[in-house]
Amino acid sequence: MSGLLLLPLAPLRGTLWVADHLLQEAERQTGDPRAVQARLAALNRALEEGAIDEEAFEEEEERLLARLDSPVRYAGRPHRGGVS
Repeated sequence: MSGLLLLPLAPLRGTLWVADHLLQEAERQTGDPRAVQARLAALNRALEEGAIDEEAFEEEEERLLARLDSPVRYAGRPHRGGVS
């Protein structure tokens, strides 16, 4: 009986589950030093090829290096719960 009452909430629960998993993956990727290093390499190539200027390079490089220096590693964070 309760399953029938909760049935209208199924799309919402599914959406919340997807959003939670997307957030977890984004946090994992942004906290992974290898991903940051790959982005730094791509940034260097973009500068060398003239796709970006020196100012844009320095801003993005600063942001990426701050991620590497950050004591918070998203991949090591415990699961926050959410819809399972």
